[in-house]
Amino acid sequence: MSEVPPPAVATADVPAARPSATPLPALTSLLPPWPGEQVPVRGGAVFVRTTPWTGPVDGPGEDAPRERALYVHGLGGASTNWTDLAALLAVRFDGWALDLPGFGRSQPPAHGRYSIRGHVQAVIDLLEHVIARPGPGQGQPVHLLGNSLGGLASLLVASRRPDLVATLTLVSPAMPVYRVPQAFSTALLLLLVPGIPSLAAQRIGAVTPEQSVRAMINMCFGEPGKVPPERVEQAVQETRERAEQPWADRALTRSMRGLITSYLRVGAANAWRAARTLQMPTLVLWGARDKLVAPSLAPRLASVVPDARLEVLDTVGHVAMLEAPEATARAVLGMVEETAACREPRAAVDTPRGVRR
Repeated sequence: MSEVPPPAVATADVPAARPSATPLPALTSLLPPWPGEQVPVRGGAVFVRTTPWTGPVDGPGEDAPRERALYVHGLGGASTNWTDLAALLAVRFDGWALDLPGFGRSQPPAHGRYSIRGHVQAVIDLLEHVIARPGPGQGQPVHLLGNSLGGLASLLVASRRPDLVATLTLVSPAMPVYRVPQAFSTALLLLLVPGIPSLAAQRIGAVTPEQSVRAMINMCFGEPGKVPPERVEQAVQETRERAEQPWADRALTRSMRGLITSYLRVGAANAWRAARTLQMPTLVLWGARDKLVAPSLAPRLASVVPDARLEVLDTVGHVAMLEAPEATARAVLGMVEETAACREPRAAVDTPRGVRR
């Protein structure tokens, strides 16, 4: 089957997400990162932050659903990208957010290669760990959420191991395309040349944390000017801590090289083929102002996934979970609630057609 993205599809031609009306906690202040620990995976360990289940806002929660979710960040990101969204989804989920190998507080992979295949294996290993943990939800498939590179890895995980995944949420996943996005400059394409990633790592290491964070915000956010100053400062501090890791810049450049290669080589990641095999309910969520992964791919992806629904957020860029955590949470919970209702006897859920928010 071809790896070429399907032809253009209108948003109105695919099922739309049905946002949940479940009361959510108010995010009135800057949340600190959730605590975490190192968790063994094949070939090493990854750092994983945990967000405990809180139950319904309006309580009581004795009989409320309590399930498990795993969050997978994108290129250059970390587990802290999910801090706010995990807090909102704690009304239903116990949450785990990992730092992929070589990112955040995770050590680099033992073999030193930053491939999509390696990230996929790390996510599979962690899913097995989360499912095996004692307590409510033990032994049950996990709700898997991924952004960008983490979205691509999550899609491949769900295709390979559907037994581990209850639902799948793809936030601007880095789907392979023929054409490199305009945001990827000629300088970035040089990462494909052997030896260049090491030089690029040295160049990146010369950039100050403040410059790095500002560039990231301008590239990834739909409305960069609306990012709160305290959130910027938190990102700068996190960037400073990451810069202290000797492998940090190499992890970024070599992972970027792997991702760009997947853009240029149709069939390299088998992502479009994998999307057609997905068995679980899937939410495709995109920002209409995404500069890194073309928003036109959103309805295309939703059209090939058998049980997909689509949400496109008008003023959002590449990181909806950071830019619009409440809208993202409502879309995720809407899918999960719809799925649970469909399991009830005589449940009938009408899926509305494309609605653009």
